[in-house]
Amino acid sequence: MRQAPPEDAGRIVEAARFLAARGWAPATAGNFSHRLADGDIAITVSGAHKAWLTPEEVMVVDAEGNSRDGRRPSAETALHLMAYRVYPDAQAVLHTHSIPAVVVSRRVGERLRLAGYELLKAFPGVTTHETAVELPVFDNSQDIAALAVKVAAGLIAKPAPAFVIRDHGLYGWGTSMAEAIKVVEAAETLIAMELEQMQLEGRA
Repeated sequence: MRQAPPEDAGRIVEAARFLAARGWAPATAGNFSHRLADGDIAITVSGAHKAWLTPEEVMVVDAEGNSRDGRRPSAETALHLMAYRVYPDAQAVLHTHSIPAVVVSRRVGERLRLAGYELLKAFPGVTTHETAVELPVFDNSQDIAALAVKVAAGLIAKPAPAFVIRDHGLYGWGTSMAEAIKVVEAAETLIAMELEQMQLEGRA
């Protein structure tokens, strides 16, 4: 039975508590992972409350999603593994369930366009607010394996720093846990800004 190395489990616990404190992982929602040095993935177990996550609630799966200790990982592990395959430099994947992301996902089509915001510069490779970043929005499905294939095709066709599952939430990643947190925090904040703008304009 393999356990997550303390340093990697600690990174996930800190990220989970940080994001849960902002209301982005209510109840037992959300799941968070970190790539280990040998290619295995440390990920939160299914059903753990992220506000009080402990290192013991972080488990290890192999690159195919098979449990290394017999416990059940998050039902959405396939989406984490997909992100690591599409973005080989990714070292952490974070999935949140905020109210703004869910509400906005119900009001847009296949892409959420974020334009002109200074905070766009928090995304990797963005150096000016005079631009637009489009986050793809995919319809939710209980067939996570099929959804992962669809999301991968979309991200390969048009790369993005994060994506949204309609009625569900946001996925973001980074080349380190710190970068992944920054990407998710920026995306969640920008989505909240966009929701307020939509409400002011009578579009939500």
